[in-house]
Amino acid sequence: MNSTVNALNVSKEEWELRVKLAHCYHLIDYFGWTETIFNHISARLPGDEHYYLVNPFGLNYSEVTPENLLKVDLHGNKVLASEYDGNPAGFALHSAVHGVRDDIRCLIHTHTTPISAVVQKKSGFKYDSFYGAQLYGRVGYHSFEGITLFAEEKERMIQSLGDHHILVLRNHGIAVGESSIEKAFFLLWTVQRAAEIQCQADAMGGEDVPLSEDVKQKCTDLTAMLIRESGFANKFFDAMVRKMYEKSRY
Repeated sequence: MNSTVNALNVSKEEWELRVKLAHCYHLIDYFGWTETIFNHISARLPGDEHYYLVNPFGLNYSEVTPENLLKVDLHGNKVLASEYDGNPAGFALHSAVHGVRDDIRCLIHTHTTPISAVVQKKSGFKYDSFYGAQLYGRVGYHSFEGITLFAEEKERMIQSLGDHHILVLRNHGIAVGESSIEKAFFLLWTVQRAAEIQCQADAMGGEDVPLSEDVKQKCTDLTAMLIRESGFANKFFDAMVRKMYEKSRY
């Protein structure tokens, strides 16, 4: 992927965001977290228009490039001409969040097998593992209403999300949102690891060692501090991009 040539003649800021978002799509594919051509990742562009970038529907994540990412408004209308269309199932979720949560600049929706298994359980996520504890107090839950296609569900999803950064779509999957692409990817990685460990631990049977509320809150607070003050998420994202491009076809 040639990330140095601004073929669209967009602003430097938009081009850099396009390059980074394409990296994110490739990373999701690299880690095996895709649902073929489905699911979606969006990044909100600077400005009061609430425009955001999202994947062209029908392409594999490995085929997403900075050039072919769609630029759309909150109604899913293309702001920049493209031969591709978006996935209508994504517009309701992404436009709802980008329309009201200025602190969320990137939103990732996926449903890997471990995540979908956990969110099918009534109890949802547990917070007694190393990764699970980092999610404590950060998760909202939204009841399944069918495939997310209709604008009428937007308000209910926003109410379910509240001020959290993780939205469990019960019987479906997850949406994670953060203030940057790097932070959103790191949050998804944490959610994925928590789900994998929870599935494995539950399959083993036996009694879990519970963590106290104080320890769980401490884990959440320390993770937030590391991301905020040390560029933890940026370092992680950049390292994973390097690793991916060393070994792969992207």
